[in-house]
Formats: sequence, structure tokens, C-alpha cells
Amino acid sequence: MAIGAALLAGPATGLAQQTQQPDPGGVTVQLNDDTAYELGLVNKYVHGDSNVALAQCPGGEGLKAPASTTFSSPVLSIGKYDYGPLIGVPANVSAEVELKKDTAPGNYPLTVNCNGKTYTATFSVPARQVSAVPSGSAHAGDGSMAS
Repeated sequence: MAIGAALLAGPATGLAQQTQQPDPGGVTVQLNDDTAYELGLVNKYVHGDSNVALAQCPGGEGLKAPASTTFSSPVLSIGKYDYGPLIGVPANVSAEVELKKDTAPGNYPLTVNCNGKTYTATFSVPARQVSAVPSGSAHAGDGSMAS
């Protein structure tokens, strides 16, 4: 949930490069956004945290993206959409995303369909960190390393 809260609290530091030239209407797409207190989140999947697809898609009512705007990716499950502007983030549509089971580390596309055109950014999925300490290994402060 840190990213979701950070999206509302932190200023954006810019959008990642897209694989397609931006539309003159200002269409952008990215995964996650940097915050004032955590950098390096743009276009990187964060294991164990909330991840959000973001896009700026003009043509909706007021500041909102058109309700026809959709995200897709071969390795992400796309969830709850929000078709409104975000505070401090240059986006007017967002969606919760989760990595599909057994996705290997690597680079993958995130696409937004905006007003009948597609725009794509590439994001990275890092290797998962070891989540369990092997049995029998030394633990800091347990005295196992004392002589």
C-alpha cells in the first residue's frame, strides 16, 4: 500500500521513456511512480508492495481519462481502475496490478489503449529476494558467531 499512499503524497519526477513516440495530445504510460522519499520505482515491479499502472490519456470528461481507457500486459493482472487525476502524479487513469504467478525476472511491456491508439512502456521485474533464512544459518545477535 506504500506506493498507493505515496502516489497521493509525493511529487512526480518525470515519466519513463516510451517505446512509441508520445502523441501530441500528451499520452503517457508507466508502472509505478517515484516519490519524494523513494526513487527508482518508475517502471519497476516491486515485489511485496502495491503496484500501479499509470497513464495520462486526454479526451475524457473534465480532467478524467475516457472510461474506454484500458491497460494490458502479458505478465500483469489488471485490477481496479480509477479514471481521475492523481495528486502529484502526471496521470488521469490508474489501475492496481499484480504479477502473474511464475513470471520470470526480465523486461515486459505495459500498454495503454487511449482513444483507440496504443502506447507502450517497458518495465522490469527483478528477481525475488530470499524471503526465508535457511535453517541452521547464523542470525545476527543470537550468539552463534561468538567464540
